Amino acid sequence: MYVVGIGPGNTSLLTLKAQKIIEESQVIIGYSTYIRLIDNLIKDKEVIPYDMTQEVERAKYAIKRALSGDNVSLISGGDPGVYGMAGVVLQLLDKEEDRIKIEIIPGVTAASSCAALLGAPLMHDFVVISLSDILTDSKLIEQRIELAARGDFVIVFYNPKSKKRVRLLKRAWEILMKYRSGNTIVGIVRNAQRENEEVVITTLKNMLLSNKIDMRTLIIVGNSKTYTKGKFMITPRGYGLREEL
Repeated sequence: MYVVGIGPGNTSLLTLKAQKIIEESQVIIGYSTYIRLIDNLIKDKEVIPYDMTQEVERAKYAIKRALSGDNVSLISGGDPGVYGMAGVVLQLLDKEEDRIKIEIIPGVTAASSCAALLGAPLMHDFVVISLSDILTDSKLIEQRIELAARGDFVIVFYNPKSKKRVRLLKRAWEILMKYRSGNTIVGIVRNAQRENEEVVITTLKNMLLSNKIDMRTLIIVGNSKTYTKGKFMITPRGYGLREEL
């Protein structure tokens, strides 16, 4: 059984190994949106699509099919080990793990694909925080934001806002404004490496003015040294280079 990261959704950014595994699999299981993104690779497969929030059901069924002897690929967006399906599968395994082989196939993360579109915002220490409080208590999320802000880390926010879940994004902004200048550089990427891609570089004080922030958006908040150069957002690594170089 394979847990396959498909990256940001553009098949040109799918790793060669991931493509090979998908093409050789008999059964493809995953969130319906991710399955559509690799439609050209799975036309002759048995495809089992699931709705959002059915991660446990997907993983259980993939394990069941693998135990029956099928060659199964469980699809995960980005990298399966970064807010992906790898953890769910491994947590569910018990005695079955001796009967099936599990291989995790890495993929391009949302953080790295969005960073590439923005320039080089992740060249120094950074943290990744999901603003979804469905599985994590909101108070713990706020605590992590505060510690990251105090530590002057570049911060990558996954799942910043949905139609029902808007409070934590505003709360994150309020916490950041306590510790960061309003002129801190912020990158906002929506539909990274997909159709209708949007890339915006703005400042922390203006971050919430964007009306493009939703579940398909990723936000990168720079540290105190992050700056812009032309159309790029850059967090210097500390090589002592002159900016004009």
